Amino acid sequence: MTPCKNPIKRSLVAVLALIVPMTASVSANDEAAPSRVFEALDVFELEYADDPELSPDGEHIVYVRTSMDVMTDKARKNLWLVDVDGDNHRPLFSGRDSYSNPVWSPDGDRLAYLSNAEGSNQLYVHWMDSNQSALVSNLQKSPKHITWSPDGKWLAFLMFVPKPSTPLATMPSKPKGAEWSEGVRQIDSLIYRADGRGFLEEGTDQLFVIPAEGGSPRQLTTGDFDHSGPLAWSSDGERIFLSSHRVEDWEYDVQESDLYAVDVASGAIEQLTDRKGPDGSPALSPDGRLLAYLGHDIRYTGYNNDQLWLMDLESGDKRLLSGDFDRSVGDIQWAEDGKSIWFQYTDFGTERLGYVDLRGRLTETPLRLGGTTLGRPYSSGTYDVGPSGTVVYTASASERPADLAVSRDGKRATQITALNEDVLGHKTLAPVEHLTWASSHDGLEIEGWLMTPPGFDPEQRYPMILEIHGGPHTAYGPNFSAEAQLYAAAGYVVLYTNPRGSTGYGDDFANAIHLAYPGYDYDDLMSGVDAVLERGFVDPEQLFVTGGSGGGVLTAWIVGKTDRFRAAVVAKPVINWISFALTADFAPYFSKFWFDGPAWEKTEDYWRRSPLSLVGNVTTPTMLLTGEADYRTPMSETEQYYQALKQRKVDTMMIRVPGSPHGIAGKPSRLVAKVNNILAWFERYRPQQQD
Repeated sequence: MTPCKNPIKRSLVAVLALIVPMTASVSANDEAAPSRVFEALDVFELEYADDPELSPDGEHIVYVRTSMDVMTDKARKNLWLVDVDGDNHRPLFSGRDSYSNPVWSPDGDRLAYLSNAEGSNQLYVHWMDSNQSALVSNLQKSPKHITWSPDGKWLAFLMFVPKPSTPLATMPSKPKGAEWSEGVRQIDSLIYRADGRGFLEEGTDQLFVIPAEGGSPRQLTTGDFDHSGPLAWSSDGERIFLSSHRVEDWEYDVQESDLYAVDVASGAIEQLTDRKGPDGSPALSPDGRLLAYLGHDIRYTGYNNDQLWLMDLESGDKRLLSGDFDRSVGDIQWAEDGKSIWFQYTDFGTERLGYVDLRGRLTETPLRLGGTTLGRPYSSGTYDVGPSGTVVYTASASERPADLAVSRDGKRATQITALNEDVLGHKTLAPVEHLTWASSHDGLEIEGWLMTPPGFDPEQRYPMILEIHGGPHTAYGPNFSAEAQLYAAAGYVVLYTNPRGSTGYGDDFANAIHLAYPGYDYDDLMSGVDAVLERGFVDPEQLFVTGGSGGGVLTAWIVGKTDRFRAAVVAKPVINWISFALTADFAPYFSKFWFDGPAWEKTEDYWRRSPLSLVGNVTTPTMLLTGEADYRTPMSETEQYYQALKQRKVDTMMIRVPGSPHGIAGKPSRLVAKVNNILAWFERYRPQQQD
């Protein structure tokens, strides 16, 4: 793809948000001189690879190729096919319809996938030899966790089943032609809304099977219990393994789940695990004897590493396979020979692959995943293991979104796609430099990354943005970030870090903020700013700070603790833990795992950790930025802080993003609007703007 000169695109971006003076100065207005730096319209040209699946013979890869549609302002998902050596790269299904979730049949002759070509997400099967596809379902809800039976005759999946509802009260019949208000919404569930989904329909996820050649789906599980994937068939095709929490009041047991085996013929259910804690993600060994799964014992701390366990299906014996590996294990996949299990984990800001043999001997590989989150530089990525140890994965690079790479020995890899060379190959992007420093609190080593603007001159002095990740139990890394690249292109040095509480540094590091967040992570961040200032190219009078979600919490905390920043943007924050803990979409979780009791019993603890408690100290000009449909950190949190700042006559502004959930940058235009508004706010308080 090439830089777009379409006037419709230019008009679209012009109305997205406030125009930033410095961004405008580096953007090319002359059609004969295209910009050599990353700019707003480039966001619409980005693509990335995701969800790669190796064919059973190890010769072909099908993957989801995600691109941005400037006319619909959506991410478009298509399926592409490529040989493992990079040859024959071609579309399998492409267009404005969505195609996703590819799954090869056991012998590789067919491919199951999801598409909304018929108006709703339905299940399709594609025959590779004839290049024909068939719609095999007519479902009321979207299926998920699609899994082939060993003989290729059936497909299993989970699907939401609504719960019949009886209204509490009935209305009289309205006169013919009368226009009455919309009826009331009746709610009696503990969790009744979810970010990105809105108010939830009452019901549960249940297990279904359907003939792979099409037909009627058959429901295998029932009851007022949710069931979770991924799914795994037994080698004889008689049972399906899944995760659930089939007890009364299961909604109140946050993070509890066990493994179950469901008999395909009768629907009979056998419980396989029973510890206090979550067990899930079952994966069956090639010989059908062993079931690998993930889980941990509940400790009621903010963070817990998921561990890899192994169960002998005949004896029921269970043992921990990942031993004392101090990282959280995810996405487990058996090697073809059944002698080892591959897994994914975050390590020092980087998503990596490793494998462990059946004796518990663990090998960490240098294979680095990432690039499937475009906005901020979060660790991410997906992979698949095929025959003879072949691994395909989404390769990470700090200056590119995800491409596909293939490794045959777990040591060396070959990149086989280059999806963004057309749009980024001729651009000068901000480099990403790794750095560490000691926290002023206790000397704990903290890791971060520094980005410098295109044309950087170390003899000059630049403004700097401290960008703080959310979570708080997540991690940034040396990954592509469209938002940070736009900040750098506008002339800013960008510092982003993993303060204590971040994942990928071990259990103790992640739980260093347990019952103390925000807290000493503030010192970690300020020490990072000081470390960069010592290098001499950042102007200490031009420091700016922003962060979203957990980063919004810390940004609000920072301006309540110091006035060293000229301006701040607090995005989708928690301002008052008392109100948040009772209005967020997963409210039951926070009082159990982030606090040691409910808000009405631990009021002082909740208030002591609330940025609102420090609002009387704030003098920093502070903008607020939140989606109006955010149910994770509800808009009421932002509104409280805005009112408090306004009443104190602190310079502030509230930017509301209509229709946006917690992921403000979920649409390309919203990403651009977010960045442009942040930069415009900072530009307002640059020293040269005060003359």
